[in-house]
Amino acid sequence: QLQLVESGGGLVQPGGSLRLSCAASGFTLEFYTIGWFRQAPGKEREGVACISRSGNTTYYTDSVKGRFTISRDNAKNTYLQMNSLKPEDTGVYYCAAERSLLSVQGVCVTRKVNYWGQGTQVSVSS
Repeated sequence: QLQLVESGGGLVQPGGSLRLSCAASGFTLEFYTIGWFRQAPGKEREGVACISRSGNTTYYTDSVKGRFTISRDNAKNTYLQMNSLKPEDTGVYYCAAERSLLSVQGVCVTRKVNYWGQGTQVSVSS
């Protein structure tokens, strides 16, 4: 089966850090753009960070720029390092894969992806 599985979420205090991981099974991520998305209660799902198939191009939404870093092992795994976390970063975080038909920015903005993970909860609170 084609699956993406997220891990690494949890409860952290403001200013803290978390590192999320996304692992693929049943297929390789070598030819896919990968994105991290999040959804807060009452909010639309938004693209947080996306990375090209080669890892050479990235896109970040303005609210996380300078605090979050996306990276990847091209075949199987992708990561989201989150530093200086704020309460407004709270939400369910999803990884997703797209068949490299759109630009990296396009994937993050349009959310036109082919596979979604199940999500992992990130809660930032004192």
